[in-house]
Amino acid sequence: MRFLPTDEQSDFARTLRSLLGAADVPAAVRAWAGGAYGPGRALWSRLAGTGLFALAAPEDWDGAGLLPVELSLGFVELGRAGVPGPLVETAAASVLLSELGDQGPAKRFLPGLVAGETSATLTLPGGGAYALDADAATYCFTVSAAGELRLSRGAADGAVLASLDPARRLSVPAGGELLASGPSVTAAADTAARWARLLTAAQCLGVGEALLAATVQYAKQRTQFGAPIGSFQAVKHRLADTLLGLEFARPLLWAAALSTDPGDVAAAKLTAGEAAYAAAGTALQLHGAVGYTEELDLSLWLRKARPLRDAWGTPSACRAAVLEARGR
Repeated sequence: MRFLPTDEQSDFARTLRSLLGAADVPAAVRAWAGGAYGPGRALWSRLAGTGLFALAAPEDWDGAGLLPVELSLGFVELGRAGVPGPLVETAAASVLLSELGDQGPAKRFLPGLVAGETSATLTLPGGGAYALDADAATYCFTVSAAGELRLSRGAADGAVLASLDPARRLSVPAGGELLASGPSVTAAADTAARWARLLTAAQCLGVGEALLAATVQYAKQRTQFGAPIGSFQAVKHRLADTLLGLEFARPLLWAAALSTDPGDVAAAKLTAGEAAYAAAGTALQLHGAVGYTEELDLSLWLRKARPLRDAWGTPSACRAAVLEARGR
């Protein structure tokens, strides 16, 4: 089993990092939080040009193939940059439609999703009742416990619920057009939910890395008692513990991307989510009072860590999934 990215995969990740580094992502995040989606959609269009969204659909539907490793690498970079919007949900929707194949509505929706011309959000059984950014996404899909796939009309009452992260806009979708039903929908939803959990884990890893990098940089600049705080042993230990948590999560993420086994995916989500949340705690503590200010870009990542940790599988749900997969 190859456990390191290939040169081609690493080049893809570097391309995304360079593209996102040249974009003013914090401005797009703040605009998205305020309901102005233009900058975020423009960024999505540029990401689509790299073939990112094509990685969640087979070649029969103009995709590059269902490639979880490459997509996970890409979502680490999206998390590191803090890109807003229903990224995970759009990829998961593509997987859902791909799994349904010719018997489902793939022909109607997949080409636009693959090309990045449209976006999607969705709710799946066991994945929570709230849809992310239903007011901004082109499509809102819902799958019921009875195996009905519907194209929702978005928020049931038009209300957007508050979230810890202002750029994550939540709502309860309303019922709508029935697209497909039956056991095939239930099976496809299970696969899509597993991919959503995997890609959220990748986002968590990227968010954690961004928080750690910002904190290390700040520790080198902030002085106390005439010396940088990064030279203090207690600060070094805290940063080292944070790094270890992220580095421990990384191989679990790659293992999950290689196998897409439910237990592996749950373990990766649990570990990456907790590592990102711990990185947020470290960042907030070492930045001190300035870490609470909304004007500081750091706040954009701080507010993502907790929601992403709980999205598509809370820590307790992931622990239960790991134990179930191990037959305990």
